[in-house]
Amino acid sequence: MHELEPFYNWRHLYTAEEDERSPFFGKEHSEFEFSNTVYNYYIHPQWDDFGSRTLYLKILYVDYDQNFAIIEFIGEWNDAVENDIETLKRAIIDPMIAQGITKYILITENVLNFHSSDDSYYEEWNDDIKDEGGWIVFLGMPEHSHQEIRQAKLEHYSFLMEYPNWRTLNPLHLYQAIDNKLLRLLD
Repeated sequence: MHELEPFYNWRHLYTAEEDERSPFFGKEHSEFEFSNTVYNYYIHPQWDDFGSRTLYLKILYVDYDQNFAIIEFIGEWNDAVENDIETLKRAIIDPMIAQGITKYILITENVLNFHSSDDSYYEEWNDDIKDEGGWIVFLGMPEHSHQEIRQAKLEHYSFLMEYPNWRTLNPLHLYQAIDNKLLRLLD
């Protein structure tokens, strides 16, 4: 797991550490100190800790004009025991909503497991953004986690999508492709 780095090909376009509006503004990363773990396995130091013991993230891109963010995750998303959604909502999403971000692409290919609890924080998140035309997309989540999301009825507040070639696009093109697909779905 320590070799799985956050996607880095957009770093010339955006870095959360240099964005004054980002929750991670000013954060410094070590390339050599591995301190965060998932299941007792060290993860790459470029992943950001937001308060969860089992889930880490990297804000890959934010566009304040188009009001969208692309966030990549690694680890276990555990709402049942750790209440990761509340931690994520309070530490990361609420500050981003305050900055006008209403559309979220959550890249979840490296989310090993997803354990749901109740849907109240997903509902709150959806309520915070829906009047602005906002949405939440889980992109690339492993199939075994799809079932958990469906059982928890989180699809009322979010969308599950596959876009295997997302790395070949620039962030604006990825956003436009997903936004266009959602517009067709919602019509």
